Amino acid sequence: MPHLWIRAAIAFWLALLPLLSSCAPATNSSAADSTYQLTAASADGIGKVYLGREIAQVMGHQGAAWLERSSRKFEESPDLAVDLLDLKPTDIVADIGAGTGYISFRIAPEVPEGKVLAVDLQPEMLDMLATRQSEQGVANVEPIQGAVDDPHLPPASLDLAIMVDAYHEFAYPQEMMHGIVKALKPGGRVVLAEYRAENPFILIKRLHKMSQKQVKKEMAAVGLVWQKTDDSLPQQHLMFFQKPV
Repeated sequence: MPHLWIRAAIAFWLALLPLLSSCAPATNSSAADSTYQLTAASADGIGKVYLGREIAQVMGHQGAAWLERSSRKFEESPDLAVDLLDLKPTDIVADIGAGTGYISFRIAPEVPEGKVLAVDLQPEMLDMLATRQSEQGVANVEPIQGAVDDPHLPPASLDLAIMVDAYHEFAYPQEMMHGIVKALKPGGRVVLAEYRAENPFILIKRLHKMSQKQVKKEMAAVGLVWQKTDDSLPQQHLMFFQKPV
């Protein structure tokens, strides 16, 4: 009666299936799906959408020379941007997406009793930053290797986190911002410099610009409170947010 053995085997595996599925590793795909959506990638995007915004492609270390271009001081007024931060000498500042250290080394003299944590994802960028640091003899800049979803910063350690032309490229913006907020002291500040999406005459790729409305929406999603927007810079919003006390 071979058919009885077949029926018994089928019954055995049907009984075992619930046990096998209960041993399968849990996933958080539903949580990820609710945060990000996938779409056809734009020319300068990655096809991943966060709160209605497609995330921009990352500028690789091969474009590092563009970060140090001589025209940048006229296009972005970086020294004015640093002045507008209203830093204290003892401040601990994180420069997220620091690249070659263009902003980090401008902030460092303003915090002689504090330091700048220069965070970047790409080790090649951090190597360039370390070379510049050695050449300039700057002691209060600390390079930090970040991850795509974690800035790797100590909790409750920062007075300010700044992102200059960087946030729009974060592949995991919500996770990164949660990490940054966790690293802020109560009352600590976040400042974003982003090219103004509201102005079509600013000749920057569409996804590498952000509007005030979009930035406010994304910062509110991680519990930050908008303080002000300073539009003194030639082409960028300088937007200030605060972690509640």
